[in-house]
This record gives sequence, structure tokens and C-alpha cells, in this order.
Amino acid sequence: MRPLSRLCLPTGLLSLWLAASPVWAQQAPTKPATTPPKTTTPSAAPKTTTSAPSFNKSATTPGKATPAPAKASTTTTAPAKTGSATTPTTAAPAKSVPPRPAPTAKPQPPLPQHMGSDDPNMRYQNGKTLIDQERYDLAMQELQPITAPAAQFVRGPEAAYLYAVAASRAKKWAEAEQMLNLLRNEYSKWPGLSDALFLQAQVSFEQSEPDNALQVLSQIPAGKLEAERTAMEATYLPRIKDKVLFQTLVQKYPQDATLARTYAGKLANDGWYTESDKSQLNQLITQFNLDKARYTPRPTAVKKSSYNVAVLLPFEFADPSWETRRKNQFVTDLYAGLRLAQDSLQREGHPVQLFAYDTGADTLQLKQVLALPELASMDMIIGPVYKSGSKLVARYAQQRQIVCVNPLSQDGDLVLDNGWHYLFEPSYTTQAKQAAQFALTTFPSRTAIVLHDNSRDETTFAQAYKTAYEALGGKVQMLRRLDASSDEALEASITDVDFRSTGHLVIVSDARKIGPLVFKQMQAQSVRVPIITSATWLDNPRVSLGQLNNREVYFIHPKYLDRTAPGVRRFRQLYMLQQHLPPSVFAFTGFELLYYFGQQLHQYGPSFQQNLSASGPVSGAVFQGIGYPAGAHDNQYVPFTKLTRLELEVLNPVGLR
Repeated sequence: MRPLSRLCLPTGLLSLWLAASPVWAQQAPTKPATTPPKTTTPSAAPKTTTSAPSFNKSATTPGKATPAPAKASTTTTAPAKTGSATTPTTAAPAKSVPPRPAPTAKPQPPLPQHMGSDDPNMRYQNGKTLIDQERYDLAMQELQPITAPAAQFVRGPEAAYLYAVAASRAKKWAEAEQMLNLLRNEYSKWPGLSDALFLQAQVSFEQSEPDNALQVLSQIPAGKLEAERTAMEATYLPRIKDKVLFQTLVQKYPQDATLARTYAGKLANDGWYTESDKSQLNQLITQFNLDKARYTPRPTAVKKSSYNVAVLLPFEFADPSWETRRKNQFVTDLYAGLRLAQDSLQREGHPVQLFAYDTGADTLQLKQVLALPELASMDMIIGPVYKSGSKLVARYAQQRQIVCVNPLSQDGDLVLDNGWHYLFEPSYTTQAKQAAQFALTTFPSRTAIVLHDNSRDETTFAQAYKTAYEALGGKVQMLRRLDASSDEALEASITDVDFRSTGHLVIVSDARKIGPLVFKQMQAQSVRVPIITSATWLDNPRVSLGQLNNREVYFIHPKYLDRTAPGVRRFRQLYMLQQHLPPSVFAFTGFELLYYFGQQLHQYGPSFQQNLSASGPVSGAVFQGIGYPAGAHDNQYVPFTKLTRLELEVLNPVGLR
């Protein structure tokens, strides 16, 4: 297959792309240009990274510079076989990425008999059975009454440990930690205490408390669970993104070989190394007999006048059908936004060259792209968009030490253990943590009820919210999974919820019926409780803007665009001039992503992780903000909005860029 590095038309011809099926020549892929094209000298001095973006009407072409047409063409023609560019056409903007089919639910085995029995032995056996059945909430309910010493149950320590196991598997870390503390304090002579300490270390790691985790692991007697302890540290320590925290841990636990080896790997392979780290790294290599070749940092990439950026997206040129083109409209829009950002960077004297590759709809075509020798010479990679492909590219980026940015995913698991992989979006976990902090500082009462859909993402958010809110001193009184299979089932899910007893409500559901049902329930209970929910409620025809305006409804709004902001208005104007259609949120995303990371490349070079980590969120060129402080690898800024006089207002703005 061929890359699109030699198929780069001016952005003004973007509307020609999907109109016809290109013919792909079967030839060896060409390498990207090693010398930057000639660029038009800006009329003013190049702007710094703190300036607003300049939008250039003329397109700057990667590879060979080709002058942009004076006027965007509206004629639909097929791209030439070996032409100098291929850019996507724009049909009606897509609303969202195509949904994936819902997983089929597994049939549940029957519940154990005599649930809630007065016999502690029966409860104990039921708890074990429920854990085996992965019904962790029920297992916790069954085991909890027999865990305390007051219950005088001979197997109380085992019941407490099983309760903690169920809680940890349900990712209810606060409950697990509370029970493990009880176990350690009340049953300190229990022979299985090493297992409890091991589990508590895992709980601490999961709650981002590595210092406490290492301290707990050090309390396990020598000779016990040594292989398991090493495996746990090897799993969790690479997830630490904060270099200062890691340095502190290395100083506090100087004999921990796994800790030292992981930190040395971070310095050598994750872009953490600076000249000031040389003596410490050499000392770790000597003390722990590390392979010097493996832990010697690669030479720092030299800053250049122009940078090459690979764009790996599922353009799917091989399928010219209307259905595929319509499904892939978000790809077209995303790429159009990238090209406009390229124009702005070029005008500011920060040129980047885009090399677009069609990854197709499956990982087979993506693997062919990753096998191209030229890809290893790129300074940054953008894409792909689907999870299976993202894992492949993340591994490739880590091995080649090339920063890779996923443009659309909100799955924080994708950037664990990888110092070269970033999410442009805030992950679901980050959104939950930021929402918990927002609630704590906004609402006087520190109690909450969390209602969430059954999907993986919504469940992740709900559990992360509970963990974060309770770590801040709040209390989640109820964490309930909604049944959105029908309007009737959804209504039954909230009928017995007492909204009068809580300080605020968190609803993690896009079901269109949930809003009216919650408002109906509140009216029946004569109560008005603040609500934190998704910004998708603003597009719900079952809920009027008047209803949202008249109640305390706060929106988690990562993609909020202020239509009156100069940058947004200018982008919209130029996009419509070139594409003859209004930009979708994906077009804005493509622009913001390349404009922000392109500036990082020019300011710090291709290994900009530590510099990125040292700065807080800043206001974006079109979106409200972006930033990766303290070693984060997903965007840490999450806007919260509220309707005031039927106008959306951002309640947590960042400073001007």
C-alpha cells in the first residue's frame, strides 16, 4: 500500500476526496521528505506559543510545496493515480463516531440459597459462591455482617478478607481499604495477614498512593510472596507519571530493586532523562547490576526547523461506497482540521509536514503501515482512532520513542505504562476526578448519589467518581446501575431513590428518558437537587433548555466551544470558505490537536514529555483548555458549564493562552 505523503493537495481541495475511488499504485512506499518545503515568510515576526493561532487562507502542502488555488474548487473529480495530493471530501458532518454493537450479556447462574441467613457459616459460604459468580456487590452484602469482632464468628478474619477481595474486584477501593484496616487492627494474629497486606498494597496502588503501597509491601515478612510482590511493583510502578514523586520513592526505598529498575527505565526510555540525572542513573546501574546498554538513554533529538507528523486514520479508500464515506465523515473532518492547523503553524514560522496513511478498518492494514521503514523517522504520530489499533501504535511508539497522540479516545487504560502515548481527550477517570473536585468546591453538602448506565465507560466514570469524592472527604450514599433496556425499566431503576437525602446527584447516562424521569421524581418529592451530568443532555429533545436553565444542572463539557470567541469564529469562517460546510466538532479537534502539539515540537523538540509535564493547563486555540501537568498523559482540563439566562457559562475557565 502507499502512504499519502506524496499525495498532498492543498486543503482547498479537501472537498474532492471522497467523491470517487482512488486507484492505488502497487509500488514501494516513498520516504518522507527530509528537507522542509519553502514557506512563505510571515508578514510579521513569528509568534510565540502563547499567542493566538493565525489562520492562513492559503494551504501549506507537505512534501513538495504546491501553491493553493485561489478559490476552493467545488467540482467533484477523482484524484490522480500518482498525483501530488489526496484530501478527503466533506459530506454532511457526522454527529459522532459510529457506535459499536453492545456486548451480549452472559446468563447468570442461580443465586445461593438462604441469602441473608442468620447462620454466619451459611453467609460465609454464600459470600464465597457470589465471588466465584462475579456478583461482588451481593458478596459484600452477605459477608459484611460477619466480619466485625462483635459478630464473634470464628472465621471472621477470612470473611473480612473475602469482603476486601470482593470490594477490590468491584473496584470499590475505599470499602476494600476500610475492611483491610479492620482486618489488620482487629485480627493482627491471623495467619493469612500477609495476603491481606498484599491486597492492601494493590488497593493503595489503584488509589494512586504508591508510597503507601510500598510501605505496606515492606511489612510482609521476608520470604513470603516475594515473586508476587515483584510482579505487582512491575505492574504498577511504570504507571507513575510524576518524575519528582518517583525520585522521592527511590530515595525512600533505596534497596527496592524493582523500583530502581523501573525508574532507570523511565530515565532511559520514557523521555525523562536530563544531564542532571546522569550520576543517579549510573549509580542505579552499578548498584543493581543493570544492563548498561539497555539503560543508556538515546541521544536527545536535535531541534529542527520543520517536523514530520504521521497521520494514521481509517480513510478506507478501498471502499468507495456511500455508506462507508458517510460512516467515515468524522475522519474527513478530523483531517481537514489538521490541515488548517498546519496552515496556521506554517504562517507562524513553525512548519510541520503531514504524512497521511490509510489504516483501513482492521489491524491488518495498520500492521502494514507500521512495517514501513519511513514511519520510524517521524517526529510524532497522530492516530489511530479505534482501540485495537491504538494498542498496536502505542507499542510501536514506545519502541521507536516517538510521541503518539490518540485524537478521540477517552480510555485512560491506553496510556498506562507508556511515556510516549497521549490522549488528546480527558479520560473518563480524569473527568470523574475533576467532577468530584468541582462538586466538593461547589456544593455545601458533601453527600452524593451516583446513577450510571451499564456500559464499561459509564461504570468506570461512576466508580472513579465515588473513589475520588470520598478521598476528598465526601460520601457517595448510593452507587446504582441503571437499566436502560426500556423506558419502563429505566423508570423502575430510580423510583425508590430518595433525592431528599443527598447533597447532589451525578447521572452518567445518555438515555433520553432519564432527564424527564429525574425531574418528575424530584417534583414528586418536592425537592431540587443539583445535578452533574453529561453535556449530551443539551441535545436531548425530551428536556427543554428552559428546564435545564431553571434547575441546578451542571454539565461535564470537554468539547465546549464558545461560538463568540475570536479563534472559533475565525476557524469556522475559513473552514466554510474551503469546505462549503460548517465544521463539526471533529474538525475543531483536529485543529486544536496539531496546533498545540506542533507548538510543543517546535519549542522543545520531539521528546517534550518533561516540559509538557511541568506546565499546567492553558486555554486552547478553539477549545477551552488543554494540559498534561504532573506527568499526566490524558488532557487534565475538563470544562464545567451551566445554563444562565439560556446561555452556557463556563464555571472553571483557565487563564488566557
